[in-house]
Amino acid sequence: MSRPSWLLIILVILLLNAGLTIILINTMGGRDGKNQATERAAAVTRHNAITAAVGAVEPAVISVNVIKTEIVRIRDPFGIPFFDFFDFIPRQREVQSIGSGVIYDPDGYLITNAHVVQGATQIKVILPDRREFPADIVKIDNSSDLAILKISGNGIPWAKLGSASDLIIGEWSIALGNPYGILMNDSKPSVSVGVISATNRNFSPRGDGRSYKNMIQTDAAINPGNSGGPLININGEVIGINTFIFSESGGNIGIGFAIPVDTAKNLIQQL
Repeated sequence: MSRPSWLLIILVILLLNAGLTIILINTMGGRDGKNQATERAAAVTRHNAITAAVGAVEPAVISVNVIKTEIVRIRDPFGIPFFDFFDFIPRQREVQSIGSGVIYDPDGYLITNAHVVQGATQIKVILPDRREFPADIVKIDNSSDLAILKISGNGIPWAKLGSASDLIIGEWSIALGNPYGILMNDSKPSVSVGVISATNRNFSPRGDGRSYKNMIQTDAAINPGNSGGPLININGEVIGINTFIFSESGGNIGIGFAIPVDTAKNLIQQL
């Protein structure tokens, strides 16, 4: 074979190698691009209407730490056993309890359940950013089980109050609260998601004078300590105040109730 033929063959081989190399580079680059696009799409999908609603309200969801004074009867160690009734002496003791609440006004007004703060001798409010404020009771309505508190500070976050008058059965509902903030040393609220199960649930008046009317029923988990925290809709608006659950075991079984925010608005207008 002549020399020019060998040169031609070598040139063809080099061109083929170069072409294959370019194809491989483009193919790998395309795969990397597709992977990056997929990752970006996944990140966008994780941020949805629920996470946006939580992000809007979470800074205003607070932990309400309460100290109450209770009267207990303690047995007199020097009493005569026969007279048991007279052997118990009344004593005072301080009891700590917790609840949740939501700030609805930049001036530091917040709403919670009356049963959370009733009889309190000291109230401390803890924000998700770990700031702590003493709180005063501005108004308390035992019949509706609602209380309005006030804290003073700068840069107070607040949540928008919506309405419960047009709720749709089956629409998303999000419950926020800080049920175990003290135990976990964490001021961030917990979040549970469900739907509006029913509206306008009425209950018989209780012996303590409280009357629960037009309650919102939700299957979003409401646990001890969530009392007073907000129930919000997908738009990040407060639609109710979490109040109690139906449970024989004491744990959540998907039957929770919230006071409509419109009832809370009526109390706010009385200030």
